Amino acid sequence: MEALIASYGDSSSDSESESESQPPIDNRSPPATVLPPPPIDLLNPPNTLGTFDYLERNSGSRIRSFPHIEGNYALHVYIPVFIPSERKKELTQFLKKATSLVQGLHVVDIDVPLHMLLKDEEKMVQAALGREFHISLGRTVPIRVHQIDSVVAMLRQKLQFQKRYLIDFNKWEVFVNDDKTCTFLSIENTTGGLAEITKQIQAVNEVYKLHNLPEFYKDPRPHISIAWAVGDISQSLKRVVEGEMKTRINVGGLSMRSMFTCKFSNIVCKVGNKTYNICGSQGQ
Repeated sequence: MEALIASYGDSSSDSESESESQPPIDNRSPPATVLPPPPIDLLNPPNTLGTFDYLERNSGSRIRSFPHIEGNYALHVYIPVFIPSERKKELTQFLKKATSLVQGLHVVDIDVPLHMLLKDEEKMVQAALGREFHISLGRTVPIRVHQIDSVVAMLRQKLQFQKRYLIDFNKWEVFVNDDKTCTFLSIENTTGGLAEITKQIQAVNEVYKLHNLPEFYKDPRPHISIAWAVGDISQSLKRVVEGEMKTRINVGGLSMRSMFTCKFSNIVCKVGNKTYNICGSQGQ
């Protein structure tokens, strides 16, 4: 899930750039060939296990916000999110509209252009919405190997007791990473669950601070990213989003209606390719 992860956000964003780094160019060797996206038929193979693993391995046009250094590992702390099946159709309709109006949108985490999915709604639902998303609780930053055990232990200590709560996602929003190399079409959480997530972000910040790691954005805006595009296309994408939100207001004042709701389940810490379960939700 982490092929696009790195610190991102505009002046008000709380998220991290979800981009992967290219290795330094070696002038002594010929430039690497840029591969085209994998065939879209791979989204529906006879054996569906491993479909997205294959696609993610074939992503290669994204840029990391920090260089790879031997001995460093990317740290990411987040809440896993899955979109309920019954809400995917409505979300897909807007995704199709945005794709038809704005060029360059891709499925988040992989290099499949969304325009390739416009004629097959089932594949669009599977590829774009049938995956694990995440709400970031801290920036994605590099840490040294000797810091891993300490970071994980402190996160578990501060976050071990988390009550169950519901997270409402009710607003389409656009975010741009710090260096303006990627734009993200996202769904923001502004109501139910916001207070709980904010407290969790504060706890993660405390652990980061103790390890001299950069803290999160001052005004966090919890969200999940659905699609991404190269460069800063925020203005054109925001026009589409604003039009959609106005339509929701006109249809019975539904701008703040929940687009979907999910239960908080657990907090995950990913370091490099290793995943640590930090906590699970507790009964009320």
